[in-house]
Amino acid sequence: MGTAVVVVPPGTRPVRIDAFVTTQGMVPSRAQARRLIDAGLVTVDGRPVRASHPVHPGDRIEAAIPAPTPLAIEPQALPLEIVYEDDALAVVNKPPGMVVHPAPGAWEGTLVHALLHHLKGLSGIGGRERPGIVHRLDKGTSGLLVVAKTDLAHSRLSAAFKARDLDRRYRAIVAGVPDPPRGAVDLPLGRDRVQRKKISPRTDRPRRAVTHYRTLEAFGTRAALLELKLETGRTHQIRVHLAHLGHPVLGDPTYGGGRARLSGIDVPRPMLHAARLAFAHPVTGAPLKFEAEPPADFQAVLTALREGG
Repeated sequence: MGTAVVVVPPGTRPVRIDAFVTTQGMVPSRAQARRLIDAGLVTVDGRPVRASHPVHPGDRIEAAIPAPTPLAIEPQALPLEIVYEDDALAVVNKPPGMVVHPAPGAWEGTLVHALLHHLKGLSGIGGRERPGIVHRLDKGTSGLLVVAKTDLAHSRLSAAFKARDLDRRYRAIVAGVPDPPRGAVDLPLGRDRVQRKKISPRTDRPRRAVTHYRTLEAFGTRAALLELKLETGRTHQIRVHLAHLGHPVLGDPTYGGGRARLSGIDVPRPMLHAARLAFAHPVTGAPLKFEAEPPADFQAVLTALREGG
């Protein structure tokens, strides 16, 4: 069992302890914070408290993080490109078509199965089905993804994602050419109130979502290569925002429909790739930056467009 300790800094306004330990990165989610508090594993100056307890400057907060439950998932020797690895984390280049963690319809062959084979350790905070998983990429999306190997790294990386204290950039091939060639989509998103499997602005629980885009290359009026920078990280954010802009990701039937197809060019999946990931190391604080070129199927679509296909 690990222990995380934080002394509430001067000037901190009273805030619920479940919210405080989450924003401080001691645990990755408020739900888990409440579970630990209810179990008496979070103390203020050595005393157990309720989740609603307000913290004050000078309070010594201590959270005991239980050891991860042994995993039931069997490692699988799947091909996996590990871009970087140290004792705290790893950065992988996920291939398109690979699901990140086990879920209905994908109980084997996931990134988690591959990670358990290739890496010596993974954090247990994400639970039995999601060891080490700090953030996700859609099945059809390729590119860079960071994985936590310790609970401390997991907590701090989760806090960085929550605070948007990192740089994530994607490449996408879209239908049509945006005008103007660069800009931002600021459109709150949430679970669609009718089609519950889809994300949309037609939601009862909108959450702020901002995507910045820049046109890198135009192919006549048929398509364009864009760079996307995330200011927030909502589920399906890029795909929904680009569809709202009128330029859906090529190969995305969910949010692009017929507009996401081009005659004469085989587009096997949504043309979306996580190309850059930069953040501070969760233990040392050293700046880390990684870049990955899009895979062969993405490059093939670009080649066909450049050749006038």
